[in-house]
Amino acid sequence: MSQQLAPPPPQTRRQRMVAPVLTLGGLAAATLALHLRDPHSSGSWGQCPTAALGFACPGCGGLRAVNDLTNLDVAAAASSNLAFVVALPFIVAALALWTVRRWRGTTVQIDWQRRQHIVFVLLAGLAAFTVLRNLAVGHWLAP
Repeated sequence: MSQQLAPPPPQTRRQRMVAPVLTLGGLAAATLALHLRDPHSSGSWGQCPTAALGFACPGCGGLRAVNDLTNLDVAAAASSNLAFVVALPFIVAALALWTVRRWRGTTVQIDWQRRQHIVFVLLAGLAAFTVLRNLAVGHWLAP
């Protein structure tokens, strides 16, 4: 199999920064919406399909966790979705690195095997978190 290289980012800084600005702006708008409309109120953001089926997916409690973090309540956020709270610094760092690299016009290529390893570890971690939070022993992980 041949390795395909990612296309280079657009040439001008303004063109390169469109994706990060739109992504960060969208995340900021969603965070503000979650702060203003409390997801702790039943049905305020609709019904989670997996919760309706009777189990908590890895994302269950994520909206409440974001709301709790906007209110600076880390303990409540961790109680809503511990996986999200643990992952958040890594997500913020990845977004910051991506934005800086786009600003500078540099790219990073991750080889296919390393990418597969990272995806496998993340999916295995989320699967373990999901199973644990749905077992009686992991009741403290439930949203």
